[in-house]
Amino acid sequence: MNRHEAAIGSSGRSPRRMVRVATMAALAFTLGQVRAEGTLPDALVYLRDIDPSIGQDIRYASTNNFVGRPLDGYNAAECILRRDVAAALARVQMDLAGSGLALKVYDCYRPTRAVQTMAQWANDGRAGGATKRFYPRLQKNTLFASGYIASRSAHSTGTAVDLTLVQAPLVPSAPFDPAAAYGPCTGPAAQRSPDNSLDMGTGYDCFDTVSYTASPGISAEQRRRRGLLVTAMARRGFVNYHREWWHFTYGAREAYYDVPIRPRPAKARR
Repeated sequence: MNRHEAAIGSSGRSPRRMVRVATMAALAFTLGQVRAEGTLPDALVYLRDIDPSIGQDIRYASTNNFVGRPLDGYNAAECILRRDVAAALARVQMDLAGSGLALKVYDCYRPTRAVQTMAQWANDGRAGGATKRFYPRLQKNTLFASGYIASRSAHSTGTAVDLTLVQAPLVPSAPFDPAAAYGPCTGPAAQRSPDNSLDMGTGYDCFDTVSYTASPGISAEQRRRRGLLVTAMARRGFVNYHREWWHFTYGAREAYYDVPIRPRPAKARR
């Protein structure tokens, strides 16, 4: 009798009970898989159900991102966050009311399969092509080692959000044209892909040192705007990532999720 068999024998469990336990475990796993593919975990909510006034421009559900196509798991352009994070973000939006400014999110919860897609893209050995504008001074295969793309992301816990400031009320942006030759993310705002946000010195997801929040390579006005964003977010408990002016986290990381982002139900939970 090996060690495993001895442990079973000493537990007093009959073979029939062991089969029943194993069957129940398999069923629980299967139900968990169905839930993961179909519904949100109770901890996550759609931001529109908490504060529909916050603008949304979910780039990874479009072709306007550094991969050049919608990422795996982004089946809808919806911001999903952990409930407490969404509530804190709504408080930031409320704080900004009356200032002529508001928030616009670029990315919120990110399925782990999308994180894996980013890593695979960075290491696929192909040229960046049109998406080179997101990393004009770097090689695509260095983005992972440089820390711009990670194998695990706080976004997958629903505690991270990428966002910016916009003028209120929000004016719709010009449509993104996949065939257009937009300038690099580090260039003048008028030459970058269309965005209705305040000019923060770079575009979103710009893999360059000028995206560092305290970068000296931007104008005084752009620096002031970044300061406004950081201060407004910090007042409600958000912490900025110093290498990305747009990236903020809130609270402690808990579970990592791989639930696909689906269209918001007509009668979503609150």
